Amino acid sequence: MDKNALYQISYGMYIVSSKKGEKFNGQIANTVFQITAQPPTIAVSINKENLTHQFITESSVFTVSVLEKETPFPFIGRFGFKSGREIDKFTGVNYRLGKTGAPVVLENTLAYLEAEVINHFDCGTHTLFLGRVIEGEILKEGEPLTYAYYYTVKKGKSPKTAPTYTGG
Repeated sequence: MDKNALYQISYGMYIVSSKKGEKFNGQIANTVFQITAQPPTIAVSINKENLTHQFITESSVFTVSVLEKETPFPFIGRFGFKSGREIDKFTGVNYRLGKTGAPVVLENTLAYLEAEVINHFDCGTHTLFLGRVIEGEILKEGEPLTYAYYYTVKKGKSPKTAPTYTGG
């Protein structure tokens, strides 16, 4: 099998956030997609080793912030290559609390969605969380950051817990 064929699947770049009590965490994710229009339902794929997974599992809520194309590397790195077990990723970041109390990242964000988990599926290393969208807003116009742009133009890498990680 030519695994390079998988690189032809289109992905965006998002920050998926959740809460556990009064604590917040978020991470970069590239697997977010709409499942149905009525009711509006989205899915996110989160690695079981990530702290965000634990927060979503316990709170049953998550937010998705759609990143803009020119999101700077340090910002991506804060949410993609640092652990919420070691730093507070939201310190110094512009965010607000959504209807569920989960954080919505506003910085470098074109739009956001807020969801309540209605189901989840064990996918081996990851869990696919289905969420009923309860809120969403366009924050500004612009072009979304895609994984292809991040990887080919920005020369970004994937952390080992990403669904697209290749060991490089």
